[in-house]
Formats: sequence, structure tokens, C-alpha cells
Amino acid sequence: MSYAEDLRKHRRLAILRHLELSSGYTSNAAILGYVLQRVGIRSSRDLITTELAWLRENGFVVLKESDGFVVVTATQAGAEIAQGVSTHPDIQRPSPSA
Repeated sequence: MSYAEDLRKHRRLAILRHLELSSGYTSNAAILGYVLQRVGIRSSRDLITTELAWLRENGFVVLKESDGFVVVTATQAGAEIAQGVSTHPDIQRPSPSA
């Protein structure tokens, strides 16, 4: 597995973990950029948008456009990935201490 693939898996998990901890399981793409940077996964807005589209296509989030913002909400399946209850081969599994 390449570094880029590892980073992509960690980015997806970091997004889902942030949503799982957020009020209403909801955030926006701009905030996610700050969250990812804070955990050492610097990501462009385009890259975040691409990952959110992938997460939506796989049933882990719901996306809505609102006044120029992309608003993202975790689904039950996305929250279960963030909690380590479920797994997906293309998303990093959270560590036991998470």
C-alpha cells in the first residue's frame, strides 16, 4: 500500500470521526479543512470535496449545498465506522484508544 492510499484512508476516518463528535453529526467542508490540518492531514478544498463525494457514494454521509457551503452529515453507517463498530477496506480502522 502506498503512502497516498494510507493518507486517503486516514483522511476519510478523520472526517467521519469529526462528524461523529459534532452536534447533529453535521459540519461543513470549510471546517473539515481546519480539522484535517489540526490532525496533520493537510488537504485542499478540492480534495476534501472529492473525499466527501466518495463517502456519500458509499453511504457514509449525506451532502447538502447551502449558501455556497457544502454541509455534510454522517449517516448511521458513517458513525459506526467512526466508532469502530463497522469497517470498510478503504477507511482506516480507528485505534482501540480512540
